[in-house]
This record gives sequence, structure tokens and C-alpha cells, in this order.
Amino acid sequence: MRYAETDKMGVVYYANHFVWFEVGRTDLLRHAGWSYREMEAEGIALPVIEAHCEYRQPARYDDELEIRTTGALRSPVRVEFTYEVVRPSDAATIASGRTMHAALDREGRPCRLPERVRELFA
Repeated sequence: MRYAETDKMGVVYYANHFVWFEVGRTDLLRHAGWSYREMEAEGIALPVIEAHCEYRQPARYDDELEIRTTGALRSPVRVEFTYEVVRPSDAATIASGRTMHAALDREGRPCRLPERVRELFA
């Protein structure tokens, strides 16, 4: 945890969890062999259409955190990512959440997720 990510009380600012969720899903896709950059180059965008975070414990400056991310296909055009923010030093779950994404084409219209994404999360 970086100092700039904390508020006046020394606790992580709540909105940063959503930034970490983005890092988690980006890393998940990259490790699966497909980056957001490649996806967008192929004409697919995955905007967030729903987001939820449940805050369980505060994270503070210099806490080391791990973002555990999974994904699941919800329809041919929607994928849901779930997240768990864990502090490894005491195995505490700091927060958990989920985001729902819809696949859009270059014109901003809903489109089917590419086969490789559907296979990954089926």
C-alpha cells in the first residue's frame, strides 16, 4: 500500500479498491494469454456495467496486499469478475467485490465475447 492511496485517517481510500480490481482483471487476462490492449486492437471493449465492493477491514499504509481474481461467463456478451483483497501477513480479507462487464464492438454495440474469452470463463 502506498502512502498516496490512504486518506487522512491513514486508511486506504475506498475508491482505490476499484483500481485494484482493474489491476486484478488485467493481470488475469494477461496470464491467460490475452491483454486488454490486444482485445481493444481486435475491436472489443469490456466496460464495467455494474460494480460492488464490500469493505471488511481497513488496509493501512505499507500493508502488502494481494488481489485474487476470478472470472465467469454470465452470457455470450457478459463476463463477471470477482475479487478478494487479502493481506498476506495475517490472511485477513480486507475487501471482496465483483464487476460485471459487457462486450462492445467498435461502434459501441453489444457483441459476443470472443471464443477465447468464452472458453476461458465457461
